[in-house]
Amino acid sequence: MQICSFLPSATEILYALGLGDSVAGVTFECDFPPEAARKSIVVNTNLAHDLTSAEIDDTVNNYSSHGEGLYRIDIGKLEAIKPDLVVTQELCDVCAISTSYVAKAVYQLSSRPQVLSLTPHTLGDVLDDVLRVGEAANRNAEARNLVSSLRERISKVSQMPKPQKPTVVCLEWLSPPFNGGHWIPEMIDLSGGVDPLGRLGKDSYRMEWDQVFTVDPDVVLVMPCGHNLERSIQEYQKTQFPERWKQVKAVRNGRVYAVNASAYFSRPGPRLVTGLEIMYSLLQEDQPKELLANSWIRL
Repeated sequence: MQICSFLPSATEILYALGLGDSVAGVTFECDFPPEAARKSIVVNTNLAHDLTSAEIDDTVNNYSSHGEGLYRIDIGKLEAIKPDLVVTQELCDVCAISTSYVAKAVYQLSSRPQVLSLTPHTLGDVLDDVLRVGEAANRNAEARNLVSSLRERISKVSQMPKPQKPTVVCLEWLSPPFNGGHWIPEMIDLSGGVDPLGRLGKDSYRMEWDQVFTVDPDVVLVMPCGHNLERSIQEYQKTQFPERWKQVKAVRNGRVYAVNASAYFSRPGPRLVTGLEIMYSLLQEDQPKELLANSWIRL
């Protein structure tokens, strides 16, 4: 079976199900596992790679206002691959290529591939998507085993002691500020925190800094969507915060953490469960453990 993945989380799921040899085409962002980056890139971005958060926001708004897509598909490479299965998404046109562009591209292919579109909003949805990918790719047993293992880890976190119940703000974007959406409020709740600005399973939304100041969170997690730890740190350092930022409880008490968002929080794949374990450590432990190298840092 020839499979093309149009989003990084799907690539991670496919490899986790033992389908790495079948993955023939990926996106420019598919970097995990590392061998995925050596696959043929069939989806690329129209955005420059060195833009700041504010510049990305401006560019995205400009593309949207003109009805243009942020991504492009290499039809020639797709036709050469002749995929049997294309895995894409309907969750966010900013995070991955839109459904309409996928439909137009697939219509041109002689192989007439099956298209599986993923739309996860919660951790449960992510696990269900693993099962759906397994079914579409004839890896049902592997998918069930993976989901069972992930459910056990989620359950373990939910049952762990939670002596602290900190208020938490997750910054999914910094310029302008966005809160953490979709599965992030659920992860905070499972970790024993309280997210006054979050809406379970709902999109992130643009906030005003005054909303953050009103919450006065005990913990702030800096997780710009799609950014690794290094980039998250850079974006935090470049951000021009209002003067009142210095008075936020989390800032005063040294509980502002940058995390590797692209690995453990942004992508709806198996590593979200590792992100949950990281979040528990950050919210509940006075000396949080770095479960994996380059997973988080105290700012």
